[in-house]
Amino acid sequence: MMVVFHDRSDAGRRLGKRLAALRGRDVVVLGLPRGGVPVAFEVAKALDAPLDVIVVRKLGVPFQPEVAMGAIGEGNVRVLDPRTISMARVSQEDLQQVERQERALLESRVARFRQGRPRIDLAGRTVVIVDDGIATGSTARAACQVARHLGAAKVILAVPVAPARTIVELKEPDDVVCLLSPQEFQAVGYYYHDFSPTEDGEVVQLLDAAASPPSPRGAEGGDGSLEDEVEIPSGMAVLRGSLYLPARCDGTVLFAHGSGSSRHSPRNRFVASVLHGAGLGTLLLDLLTPEEEVNRANVFDIGLLAQRLSSATHWLEARHDGSAGRIGYFGASTGAAAALWAAAEPGAQIAAVVSRGGRPDLAGPRLAAVRAPTLLIVGGADTQVLALNRQAMASMQAPTRLEIVPGATHLFEEPGTLATAATLAADWFRHYLLPAPVGRSMPEAKG
Repeated sequence: MMVVFHDRSDAGRRLGKRLAALRGRDVVVLGLPRGGVPVAFEVAKALDAPLDVIVVRKLGVPFQPEVAMGAIGEGNVRVLDPRTISMARVSQEDLQQVERQERALLESRVARFRQGRPRIDLAGRTVVIVDDGIATGSTARAACQVARHLGAAKVILAVPVAPARTIVELKEPDDVVCLLSPQEFQAVGYYYHDFSPTEDGEVVQLLDAAASPPSPRGAEGGDGSLEDEVEIPSGMAVLRGSLYLPARCDGTVLFAHGSGSSRHSPRNRFVASVLHGAGLGTLLLDLLTPEEEVNRANVFDIGLLAQRLSSATHWLEARHDGSAGRIGYFGASTGAAAALWAAAEPGAQIAAVVSRGGRPDLAGPRLAAVRAPTLLIVGGADTQVLALNRQAMASMQAPTRLEIVPGATHLFEEPGTLATAATLAADWFRHYLLPAPVGRSMPEAKG
């Protein structure tokens, strides 16, 4: 099986590098939901450009919906494939009925994705339309026409992979940027290691993160803060991380997750952006190498993950000589167990722990040795994990609090639920990691 891209984020970073010449120009990046938005997020980040969605819907043949006979987009744009319509003998009445149904879905998705945010003005600007890959190109053509209808001066279609023949036949965009265009094209997912579905909630989270970026950082910003991609030795492995420290850093949160791609996780980066707004530093980590992640058993090796997290903690403390302030852990899934395991190590100076949709129960007998105040955040609809968190809480001696986010499932994909969890985490870390202003009360913890 051919694999070129690890996941959509990887494809987006590569695509962003190819489009680097557009940085600094009047560019808007538009992602095609759902799968195109994680790719577009990375492109927008690379180009330092605003991100929005461009919503289109496929028009499927009535008796064979997977076969496209056209597509529609915002602004009443419609692209039809007369040959398919003729061969399938689709009547005008059937075509109109399909379009009515798809347009209702289109308007619903526009409202859900934007969450009341105004559409970014495209008039006179260069628009980069991004998808995770194209096959027939009907949706991409519709998207290009929508952008034209909304006033774009130049339209560039950018995708990681597309058939060579389709690229040649595309006339709607002014330019097409494609990293891979095989003559013998397979399905788009054939070229990805991880092509798991992108949910609506993830699209909303990425748009939220893009609309509220952290304040400018690093050498270019000149504000004294630090932003860096780092490598951390841990035994025979080298861990990769994304580090951000504000100019004055009184507290830093290390992110722990069982997946090797966690530092690129849209959910983790969204939470990190909320913590930045609260004045906290962050270190997003890949606790497993890409090779280790292939073996699913490593994701549940809590001792290994905890040892890697402890190594990263020691590295941060040694490199920055205390300038990273107090240390906290934010764990998700099996990373929550690793965070609690590492916090229970003798001599560990961990000021606070937050678990989001985590499995603290997997820390087992280590739970009783945790001394750091711990916040357990669980979705109300994630009933099995909620029961496991209550079980773990009963074993803990540290000040512990359980927060249930109503309606949230395990990944907090429902609109607004991840933002609620991020705010709860920021409040917890602000109380336990940062100096307390006069009159500020500590959050109530039960333990």
